[in-house]
Amino acid sequence: MPSARLLVLFGSQTGTAQDVSERLGREARRRQLSCRVQALDSYPVVNLINEPLVIFVCATTGQGDPPDNMKSFWRFIFRRSLPSTALCQMDFAVLGLGDSSYAKFNFVAKKLHRRLLQLGGSALLPVCLGDDQHELGPDAAIDPWLQDLWEKVLGPHSVPLNLDLSPPGVPWPSRFILQFLTDTPSSGPEELCVAGTDPQGPPSELQPFLAPMVSNQRVTGPSHFQDVRLIEFDISGSGISFSAGDVVLIQPENTASHVQQFCQALGLDPEQHFTLQPREPGVACPARLPRPCSMHCLVSQYLDIASVPRRSFFELLACLSPHELEREKLREFGSARGQEELCEYCTRPRRTALEVLCDFPHTAAAVPPDYLLDLVPPIRPRAFSIASSLRAHPARLQILVAVVQYQTRLREPRRGLCSSWLASLDPARGPVRVPLWVRPGGLTFPKTPDVPVIMVGPGTGVAPFRAAIQERVAQGETENVLFFGCRRRDQDFYWEAEWKQLQARGCLTLVTAFSREQEQKVYVQHRLREFGPLVWELLEGRGAHFYLAGNAKYMPADVSNTLLFIFREEGGLSGPDAATYLARLQRTLRFQTETWA
Repeated sequence: MPSARLLVLFGSQTGTAQDVSERLGREARRRQLSCRVQALDSYPVVNLINEPLVIFVCATTGQGDPPDNMKSFWRFIFRRSLPSTALCQMDFAVLGLGDSSYAKFNFVAKKLHRRLLQLGGSALLPVCLGDDQHELGPDAAIDPWLQDLWEKVLGPHSVPLNLDLSPPGVPWPSRFILQFLTDTPSSGPEELCVAGTDPQGPPSELQPFLAPMVSNQRVTGPSHFQDVRLIEFDISGSGISFSAGDVVLIQPENTASHVQQFCQALGLDPEQHFTLQPREPGVACPARLPRPCSMHCLVSQYLDIASVPRRSFFELLACLSPHELEREKLREFGSARGQEELCEYCTRPRRTALEVLCDFPHTAAAVPPDYLLDLVPPIRPRAFSIASSLRAHPARLQILVAVVQYQTRLREPRRGLCSSWLASLDPARGPVRVPLWVRPGGLTFPKTPDVPVIMVGPGTGVAPFRAAIQERVAQGETENVLFFGCRRRDQDFYWEAEWKQLQARGCLTLVTAFSREQEQKVYVQHRLREFGPLVWELLEGRGAHFYLAGNAKYMPADVSNTLLFIFREEGGLSGPDAATYLARLQRTLRFQTETWA
């Protein structure tokens, strides 16, 4: 038998890497292996030298960046002072989660794997490259990789993974015990922990600022297919400061009707209060939950009941189900062979956890409250580019929000949790407060005076550039070139009057692309090519910085290809030299992108 000390460390942005890590922990324990599962930044990294067996599970975010909860670890592990024998006693494996539609697919996992080898670690397996784009999602790569992993760890006679190790209705223990209170505490409206009377430092995820919403205005025309909002918050007295390129994180809530449905399906009393008790020592209670907490607060503000459930959700539900037919179906969805069917039932149509529970009513009604936090992940904060500058709008913070709504084969339209929640809030009807905090974004603008900037921001991608232009104009910087694209000038031309006023003052060069106003569609990359001489002159002659923000699907590659064309045509560079020139701009942060799926 191998060493019983297995450690799983994860870096997770959206929760998928954490979910995979917890699955790893469960599978290890079923094989009689002791296993700890921790976020990378909560683990004392200097202790790695004493770990015999570590599995790293890490996502790649943005343009090849590590997730927020592994950034400290990332900086430490790449210190040049670390000796090449630092991890010579450690066996390791790296499981990556990424999206192959991005240029830097699984960049973090690949780079970490190479670095651990450099530090003397022994790789049990090649790096696993989980891919969101695969029809079956990351599991298509993870399932066979895990099978190989257990064979390596336990030898050829590893204990087979078999859900029947636990009889139906006796699953693995819940992480927490909900201790219900007999007396209901008398208090005001319940909210998740927020910045208290004496907050330590600026607002953060654990202590957000409850910002009053000042206005919530639709900025697309009434006939436009998408509802886009310009929302303004008052951040007076919050201690929040920000620069162009920073992002604001907002903690949304579930709708009242969904909360009611969920409580009915599981037989929960929304008014019931409880305290959480961890089952194992060393496990912390979620810091955001108030103590004591009501069931209504847990369901409305913490549990992500509107998210599309992962495979582990079905695996656990199958263990909890007392109903034979429902249990068999759930067990199939949780198995490796049932992934195509699960994809068809859940992933493709974007069926939510709440809808699944309603489809399995006998199982839902039998879920013990202790398992709620194992079954449903927490609501993740959503990040928005800040669309204003404190120099132009003191004590105010503005965002541009596209309200997400689309149809799948399900009758109910799919709605984005945060954008729909924000759109529903109306400060004209009474005070509205939204939990938020700020963090640095992926774009940084030049501090040196007289450096021109070229910004390409189609659609809501223009938001961070409005903040940058306001900030730069306030500092007397007038060499601002903006390429903006939308469908029609009378429907979704955000901040048209503001841009034209700045143009008239000589503070902005504005180039527009209205894709649907002529037979042949015109996009920002077409206009960029037209202005090739200006772009080359500013980049090569004036040391300009180039920025790109917007949808990650095709636009970034199209814009990069247009830049390569400009370098060849206007700069007379060969194909390889043009690619080298673009790579140098990226390396020196003179070409920066911020894109989202």
